[in-house]
Amino acid sequence: MTEQHILDRLTEVFRDVFDRPDLTLTLSTTADQVHGWDSLMNVRLFVATEMEFGTRFDTAEINSLRNVGDLVRLIKAKEHS
Repeated sequence: MTEQHILDRLTEVFRDVFDRPDLTLTLSTTADQVHGWDSLMNVRLFVATEMEFGTRFDTAEINSLRNVGDLVRLIKAKEHS
C-alpha cells in the first residue's frame, strides 16, 4: 500500500470515530489539531485503526507517534513485517 492509500483509509477511520465527515488529514496533522481528540478518543481511534488495517499496536508504538504521518509509516512498516 502506498502512504497516500493508507492516509485515505485513515481519514475514513478518523471521520467515523470523530463523527466528522468533513475532517481532512495530512501527514503533519497532530492530536492538538483535531477537535475532541482526547485520551478516550485515542483508544477508540486505535481500536478502529487496528480493525481497519488488521494489525495491532503496542503501547510503546502508540506513545512514539507525533503526527498522522508517523502512524501512516508505522502501518506501512507493519504491512511488510
